Amino acid sequence: MSALPFTILPVLPQATERESAFCAWGADVKRILCVRLDRLGDILMTTPAIHALRNSAPGRHITLLTSSVGAMAAPYLRDVDEVIAYDAPWHGMTPSASAQADLAMQRRLESGRFDAAVIFTVYSQSALPAAMLCYLAGIPRRLAHCRENPYGLLTDWVCEIEPHGGVRHEVERQLALVAKIGATCTDTRMRFEVDTRGRDALAARLAARGIAPSGPWFVIHPGASAPSRRYPPERFGEVAASLARSSTWPILLTGSAEEAPLIREVIANAGPAARARLHDLSGILSIDEFAALIESATVLITNNSGPVHLASALATPVVDLYALTNPQHTPWQTEQRVLFHDVECRWCYRGVCPQGHHRCLVGVPAEEVAAAALELAAIRAMPSPRHADADRASASAPITF
Repeated sequence: MSALPFTILPVLPQATERESAFCAWGADVKRILCVRLDRLGDILMTTPAIHALRNSAPGRHITLLTSSVGAMAAPYLRDVDEVIAYDAPWHGMTPSASAQADLAMQRRLESGRFDAAVIFTVYSQSALPAAMLCYLAGIPRRLAHCRENPYGLLTDWVCEIEPHGGVRHEVERQLALVAKIGATCTDTRMRFEVDTRGRDALAARLAARGIAPSGPWFVIHPGASAPSRRYPPERFGEVAASLARSSTWPILLTGSAEEAPLIREVIANAGPAARARLHDLSGILSIDEFAALIESATVLITNNSGPVHLASALATPVVDLYALTNPQHTPWQTEQRVLFHDVECRWCYRGVCPQGHHRCLVGVPAEEVAAAALELAAIRAMPSPRHADADRASASAPITF
């Protein structure tokens, strides 16, 4: 199944009555702090809004305050001038060592002399801790979604209406936030700049394995940060075996060094006939090499995880094994197949399946996954521009029930 829409209901009237009276941030707002204390995928889904902020007035300087994990993406984001890494105690990352570290961050932000701050959150997160940090740092304008009345902590308050007022794709949510203060753009692509060094290093690495750097090849990335979002490794092995029977292309498996046992399990389940076609790249690719790999992949096959959003930023077709934990993180403006099995317990927002059956993913047959990848590969082979603006104007393939 591959359609997952975002049902946008009319804005609740009581919400618009409570939130701030907005005016556009003008040319005097030059130094903007963008707060996104999450992982790579969340940052990538925020890049269209950051682009809108940067380009809605001349001479703007963008600083990204993000987690130590998210900070690794900053060198590849053209709209970001500076990055500050901060593992905040109110987020799911490993928190800072002590309250002293948090006070030191307040002083660092104060020294930045920012004109404004935009706090980007998903609707299940509270913007208030970050708003307090920015308030104490003396940042005069502070914009965020917030469910409860923030009083003086936000100068520009957008009343939180999700999920009761409908759920938007994460990209749409953040674009709507910055539009409140006049920051808009027509080009809403996600952004990630692959550098030549990464492409060259990847080409040498692939050539050493006898793989043509120009492709074609499939990439399978079987990991995800939460167990609830992982398609079983034995199923990924079946997918690899099916692709090996149907195509002569190499199949590249990726993951972190910690995910190497998972990759080996996938390869073992693919069987001896497919094994010669599989290439284990776990733990050996730098972030720029990995981005170059995704950029050049014919099709990426993965769970709902960061690589999906990297593929979206690089216009690479993706088969997304989409656990029904939350609805707003599907691929954005790229060819896609979003696969899941509908369940009554959808949108659980859990890192581990609370029912223990994991049917939203295990209900997807491996043959369906392989068929989707082959279908996207056939589309990719057609002589058409890689970036088709008209075809990709919509956010993503919606999920319907």
